[in-house]
Amino acid sequence: MALQDVCKWQSPDTQGPSPHLPQAGGWAVPRGCDPQTFLQIHGPRLAHGTTTLAFRFRHGVIAAADTRSSCGSYVACPASCKVIPVHQHLLGTTSGTSADCATWYRVLQRELRLRELREGQLPSVASAAKLLSAMMSRYRGLDLCVATALCGWDRSGPMLFYVYSDGTRLQGNIFSVGSGSPYAYGVLDRGYRYDMSTQEAYALARCAVAHATHRDAYSGGSVDLFHVRESGWEHVSRSDACVLYMELQKLLEPEPEEDASHAHPEPATAHRAAEERELSVGPGEMTPGDYRMPAGTETV
Repeated sequence: MALQDVCKWQSPDTQGPSPHLPQAGGWAVPRGCDPQTFLQIHGPRLAHGTTTLAFRFRHGVIAAADTRSSCGSYVACPASCKVIPVHQHLLGTTSGTSADCATWYRVLQRELRLRELREGQLPSVASAAKLLSAMMSRYRGLDLCVATALCGWDRSGPMLFYVYSDGTRLQGNIFSVGSGSPYAYGVLDRGYRYDMSTQEAYALARCAVAHATHRDAYSGGSVDLFHVRESGWEHVSRSDACVLYMELQKLLEPEPEEDASHAHPEPATAHRAAEERELSVGPGEMTPGDYRMPAGTETV
């Protein structure tokens, strides 16, 4: 699809004012200099989407997101960063309009720095979420689009809050935001446990974003993975989403049959073999029936 079709752009009216500079004394403001008028005429509402997620577990908070920035059917940037650090122990995922998210995170960084200078210590994650919610709620109804999950570690331990531009503020253990969030929630709800190990949490986050990028047209690129610990946040990895999904699909492939006689077993024999395989496989191993995520993230 051509870019003109996506943006619904039309050639300018040739009967309008001349683009050349007017004579001295005849200066006029060219059409389109007023931002509101320009957006009403040439600024269609473009669909955009993403996949971001965050969840809290005993070793901190995991934040993961894809890297595709889309503008309608046009991929604006395939390698953008949708997880923004706020300070050493706080970061947030961004979903919505990229410019709005970047602007309000700069505002939040400034306000938290001023509070740190006045009070001598960093505010808690709950205070940061409440501050961001209060600031954005005053612009309700003005097409502000910011949906974020604030992930941090403070005196209360690992904390996770969801904040929306209309003032909504929620605390929880799992949040996924964006057009790919329904697919990510399906993987998270199946494999999430609060007492997961660190490697299990990494595998679960990568698996959820990889499946969402495969099903959601607005999500793609790579998978960014961040981990917020007591010592601060760290960027764990950036992995190609397509490669991750292909590796997950290899786990679905059944093992080849060794003997043709076992290809069509009798019903009783097949039932008995299934029971023996179910009893012999331990909790950390994987069978051909398992799918969608590594065995470390399975719920017992």
